[in-house]
Amino acid sequence: MEVKTVGLASDHAGYALKQYVIEYLKEKGYAYKDYGTYSEASCDYPDFGHALAEGMERGEVFPGIAICGSGQGISMTLNKHPMIRAGVAWCEEIAHLIRQHNDANVLVMPGRFIDEATAKKIMDEFFTVPFEGGRHQRRIDKIPLK
Repeated sequence: MEVKTVGLASDHAGYALKQYVIEYLKEKGYAYKDYGTYSEASCDYPDFGHALAEGMERGEVFPGIAICGSGQGISMTLNKHPMIRAGVAWCEEIAHLIRQHNDANVLVMPGRFIDEATAKKIMDEFFTVPFEGGRHQRRIDKIPLK
């Protein structure tokens, strides 16, 4: 995957893990743009999921990483945007498959259910596994509603 500037988004439940993600990105030499939230104060994940997706649509960032408590809510929000393919990964094997088979362009992690070591393995997979194409491209082409 070609990395431009990684877009980040989280809610309060994902904030702590997002701080670790920022350190990981710095260590890897990746630029990033944080679309919020900026604290552990209670907030609404759609506000930040939509901001990340819109940043991707404008070409400001690619790919994205998003985190909420379960990963599900922010993923649902992101996937409302036609060009976003957000996949929730809670282990490295899932991260591998969302890249290889689904060409995910946003990695979503469940902040309340994984630790930093697991997040590192997940991100390593997300950033290094190529999309396989072939039959998987045909399936991805069928995702958008017409």
